[in-house]
Amino acid sequence: MSSPSISAFDKPQQSDLDRCVHCGLCLNACPTYRELRVEMDSPRGRIYQMVQVSGGAAISPSYIEHIDLCLACRGCETACPSGVEYGRLVEAARAEIESKIRRPWRERILRWMVFRKLLPFRFSLEVAGALLYLYQASGLKRLTGLPGFLPARLRELEALAPEIETPFFFAYYGKTLPAEGERRHCVAFLGGCIANLSFARLNEATVRVLQKNGCEVAIPANQGCCGALHVHAGIRDEARKLARQNIDVLVDGGFDAIITNAGGCGSTLKEYGELLEHDAEYAEKARRFSALVKDVNEFLASIELNPPMRVLPLTVTYQDSCHLAHGQKIRSAPRKLLASIPGLELREMQLSDLCCGSAGIYNVVHTGMAMALLKKKMDSVNATGAPVIAASNPGCMLQLRAGVKKFGQGQRVAHVVEILDEAYRLGETKEHR
Repeated sequence: MSSPSISAFDKPQQSDLDRCVHCGLCLNACPTYRELRVEMDSPRGRIYQMVQVSGGAAISPSYIEHIDLCLACRGCETACPSGVEYGRLVEAARAEIESKIRRPWRERILRWMVFRKLLPFRFSLEVAGALLYLYQASGLKRLTGLPGFLPARLRELEALAPEIETPFFFAYYGKTLPAEGERRHCVAFLGGCIANLSFARLNEATVRVLQKNGCEVAIPANQGCCGALHVHAGIRDEARKLARQNIDVLVDGGFDAIITNAGGCGSTLKEYGELLEHDAEYAEKARRFSALVKDVNEFLASIELNPPMRVLPLTVTYQDSCHLAHGQKIRSAPRKLLASIPGLELREMQLSDLCCGSAGIYNVVHTGMAMALLKKKMDSVNATGAPVIAASNPGCMLQLRAGVKKFGQGQRVAHVVEILDEAYRLGETKEHR
């Protein structure tokens, strides 16, 4: 349980608010401001509102609406000359809202089910995954997609639902997979939560590429959800429980690195030190844990990749994950990995680091805004003429796949590590001929 001394910090801190000098350089980096041109839906405007609440103003429905409409993409952090940690501020503002207001009963039930009963538990995820798989495999999904079968809003949400991949990646939990050739590194891999159901093949590809590059890969059985979605939603007490669980399982495992292939998860994992900074028992362990976390792009780009990779004649454009580019400041690593693949041409898109509208569950809660942002993103993608969109975050991949169906030109969406895996497997095929 979070102690009162910890939960007291779950609000924007004055020292963080004071760093904003209201210069406005963040405005053009903010997707909601670019779309709406409303000051209160810009980082500067939202910080102004946080200052008012900090000074005693009521948490009004208008304040909640403006804070909720933020994507928390942190593009403003990259643009800010004063080093304002806006992600920290907006997450704290949402935590304060969560602690002080009572949401409508339907919303309370939904949030309780998703954040407290589904995401934290493997059994719940497997049951939900099995049910969704049956729905998708039975043909019922094609039936509900027919015009007029569902209201337009539900059809739009249904199109955003992830495809379930069987067998689930949970089958690998508790296993340690050997390095190919000389063992150069010992790493732990975090499978995520929903990714175990809808990105099982991506997780397998990640493990194969790590093995190919001299990594012994442990997949601890008792790991759990990282808590990123909880932090973004302001549910920090549950996020801290999940953080403590992962720290207990992993921090003293003797690993050279803790690897994630999800930009959004990695950003939160690297900020466990902040999440638990006021927890006397876990603060130091959380800092050590965060220091071990590496995005798979970051890790692979820091070591010498092993051959054999063979020519992969692909033309690819790369979409920056917000929490990888702006949260973790990792931009060159994915591009370096793509450039290392023989035969691959990388075509940069305009505004590649502007949010695609996914933002965790944002595209479900604020579908209209998310689709408007996605349309502009797909315009940038289409302009490159690249038939493959590379990304580094499963949430972005889901959004981009929806974008291809709605606004695209039949592009394939793939994680950077899946493209690497394809090059390695092609190399193996040619070697054995």
